[in-house]
Amino acid sequence: MMAAADETTSSTWSDTANTVREEEPPPQPPQEGDVAAAVPPSSRSPVALITAGSAGVGAATARLLARRGYRVVINFSHNTERARKVVGELQQLSCLPAHEIQNEHGNAFLAIRADLGRRDEIGRLVRETVVQMGRLDVVFSNGGWTKFRDMTSIDDNAIDEDWDMCFNINVKSHLWLMQAAKRHLDEAEGAFITTASTAGITPSGSSLAYSVTKAAQIHLVKNLAVMAAPRIRVNSVSPGLLLTEWSDRFSEQAKDAYRQKTKLKCFPTVEDVAEQVLTFAKSRSMTGVNVPLDAGFIV
Repeated sequence: MMAAADETTSSTWSDTANTVREEEPPPQPPQEGDVAAAVPPSSRSPVALITAGSAGVGAATARLLARRGYRVVINFSHNTERARKVVGELQQLSCLPAHEIQNEHGNAFLAIRADLGRRDEIGRLVRETVVQMGRLDVVFSNGGWTKFRDMTSIDDNAIDEDWDMCFNINVKSHLWLMQAAKRHLDEAEGAFITTASTAGITPSGSSLAYSVTKAAQIHLVKNLAVMAAPRIRVNSVSPGLLLTEWSDRFSEQAKDAYRQKTKLKCFPTVEDVAEQVLTFAKSRSMTGVNVPLDAGFIV
């Protein structure tokens, strides 16, 4: 069966005039005590960290949050030019005053390279975000991984490497990111949001490992919502098939068949997902919630 989510891997990079900070390991890792030197303490604009933020759902969410007055850090894994372009777009879209977008203390929009499959890299990503921005209000944990398999074959879906990678990125990376960001989100009474998938709700998706680990991710979110209460809200959004670079792997015939199975006879969009993320970021009364955005595919 066709995969039912925007299954992208992570990215990071940062921009100054277009600020892009490639991973250049410093002599010592950034320390949170350095915040005062990097960011004026009077800065009140909220900060969002978005993993896998250089394309698709991540980039759409970054654009929306920039329009709504957030400072944004996007994470990317390899495509620095694409990350640079997104950061430039955020600077143009921002409603913040010019002196907040770029000044002697730094930039309101950055991209940071980090590998979401490594716990130490996730820790560095959060530390660098807080050092550069001075605070952390919203984390959109948007990374994911899959490998297409024949969903009619158990043998094709019993590949150890697939399961290891899916659990690492689709489950553990979200836990690691929450652990690294928790203290800062506590201080901000912030929000932690993940991208799950309708493949985690009903048997579907690009592979058995993907579907099962997305179900695990949804349950992880519910548990984290209990553990992080009352100061942090934890929620997830589960898109259906999105028309992104990822969905180009499907034939037009397959995509049309998916659309016909939806009750609304349309595809959800990355902008739909971004709007839901913003709702989660703003709402003071939603936690432990998973919202399907699939045009009625699973109804």
